[in-house]
Amino acid sequence: MNTINGLPAHPLLVHIVVVFVPLAALMTVLTVLWPTARRRLGWLTPLFALVALIAVPMATSAGEALEKRVAQTDAVERHTHLGEQMIYWAGPLFALAFLWWALHEDRVREYLATRWHASTRTQRIVDLVVGASTLLVAAGAMVTVYRIGDSGSRAVWQ
Repeated sequence: MNTINGLPAHPLLVHIVVVFVPLAALMTVLTVLWPTARRRLGWLTPLFALVALIAVPMATSAGEALEKRVAQTDAVERHTHLGEQMIYWAGPLFALAFLWWALHEDRVREYLATRWHASTRTQRIVDLVVGASTLLVAAGAMVTVYRIGDSGSRAVWQ
């Protein structure tokens, strides 16, 4: 999908990424740091992260098609290079948001406690490692989407 009604699809598709990546990252941070948010947001957090993950390659592909139609400048090259990195943040953001959600589902916790004989201490260590990783990836995703958007704006307006 490179065009929509004859217009380049990239500027339209990129808005899905610009909205859903930070929103999914923020929701993920809230679910890690605030148990009430985790209970209220539930499966919506990994769902938003999945939408972001699906949108990234669509926007990237449309961007590659658009790149062939515009003048090649350093700003366009920088934006393209940065844009290719977003998938490396969106994928782990989804995986960790899903993992965090799953690890805090009562059925999964019960399964781990009975089948894997995971103690409360082990569950706390897993929570700490997965939680810290999730927070780092969420922060990285937000910074990356900002840098890509900034470079894209500069490429268009300079």
